[in-house]
Amino acid sequence: MSDHKVKIKINGTEICCNRGDTILKAARMAGVRIPTLCHDDRLEPYGGCRLCSVEVKGVPRLLPACTTPVARKMEVITESETITRIRKRIVSLMLSNHPNDCMRCEKAGECALQDLAYQYGVDGSEYGGERWDLPIRQANPFIVYDPNKCVTCGRCIRICNEVVMAGTIDWVGRGFHTYPDTAFRKPRSLSNCEFCGQCVSTCPTGALIDKKGRGKGRVNELTRVKTTCGYCGTGCNFFLNVKDGKVVKVTSDYDAPVNHGNLCIKGRYGYEFIHSADRIKTPLIRRGDSFHEATWDEALDLIADKFTGLIKKYGNKSVGAFSSSRCTNEENFLIAKFARTVFRNNNVDNCARV
Repeated sequence: MSDHKVKIKINGTEICCNRGDTILKAARMAGVRIPTLCHDDRLEPYGGCRLCSVEVKGVPRLLPACTTPVARKMEVITESETITRIRKRIVSLMLSNHPNDCMRCEKAGECALQDLAYQYGVDGSEYGGERWDLPIRQANPFIVYDPNKCVTCGRCIRICNEVVMAGTIDWVGRGFHTYPDTAFRKPRSLSNCEFCGQCVSTCPTGALIDKKGRGKGRVNELTRVKTTCGYCGTGCNFFLNVKDGKVVKVTSDYDAPVNHGNLCIKGRYGYEFIHSADRIKTPLIRRGDSFHEATWDEALDLIADKFTGLIKKYGNKSVGAFSSSRCTNEENFLIAKFARTVFRNNNVDNCARV
């Protein structure tokens, strides 16, 4: 076996994994589910929620699977009476300071905390005491922040610092009153936030919600359509969430090979043009000082005539082609081929060049 590979046992089954992998990663590769709230594959291991705690033979305490690297001949148990009892206790503690409004929560049906409460039969009544009663933040047009639903997993903070590297949010307060927020709790604005929605994409609960899609459909009512962003040449993939023939929001595709679920403000929130009444749906031909609708044949014939006239009068070097990074690679290839075979020149340029 390669020096880069190690064999371990998970629940009695021997598996081969890479040296340096965490127990959580090895388990997922083997098809073994270990619950977690603070883990995101895009982020560095954190070990904050402790829901992924597992038993390792020879170790007298539970270890967090998301931060513990595998070792040769390691034997791991992911489910036991002790593990279940501790996980139930953790979920109970989280629910003790969590609003009981799942029926009208925007995240219902895709909330990780809700799924864990259901799995372990926890209703939040085990512990009483003080609860947060913090104001809901919705002053900006993109993100609604309800800190009362935060489980302090730190994922929003970490993705803002590790991936976006904007440093918009961090921990504020101390002890029971600790939660993520902006510096001095100032409202989000273009001066302190990129509005990329990365924090929304990683939040496991309803603490961070897309404002533009709020109230427009539950997850079971939406049809997800995978597509490629058309705003630049990077080629990010995401899902258009469609209800009644209209796009209501964009969600991340974490398996996308280019962006791994990461998006910018344009990709995540710039979709309203799809249903804009100002979109041009048919070719327009200028006649005098105004434009008039035409068929595609009329428009293409006019373009061909104009190009033919220019080439005949000024020569083939007088015309060229300018392509866009919003087009696919195949479309850009075709425009370049068109210039070289029809115009018979190399006058081809692209907006991405600069």
